[in-house]
Amino acid sequence: MTSPKPKTTQTMKPATAAKKLGVLLSATPAEFQTGVVSRDELNELQSTPPAWLTELRRNGPHPKQVVAAKLRVSTSGLTRGGITGPLTTAEIDALKAENPEWLERERSIQVETRKEALRLKQR
Repeated sequence: MTSPKPKTTQTMKPATAAKKLGVLLSATPAEFQTGVVSRDELNELQSTPPAWLTELRRNGPHPKQVVAAKLRVSTSGLTRGGITGPLTTAEIDALKAENPEWLERERSIQVETRKEALRLKQR
């Protein structure tokens, strides 16, 4: 008979944890950027976020995928629109208020893409 192996703690790189938390790694505290994050620590951060995480989620800077979601466009659409870096919530709100032509175009492309994906899924 073999004895059961002790469970190892599952860890991830800070970049992976930041992506799962929806925040920009470079905006996180230094101790978060340099350490490793266990699955339990990630779950704790998600269930009871510390002040720095709440502030980042509220005001940014936000990573590209979060910016795209807030503007309701694809990440490729952001690039076509000239947005290549992270944006703060205030910058995103200003873009929404301005509603440039490229943003309207990318939103309509996104709507059509989702309709087509849904149509194909229902086949």
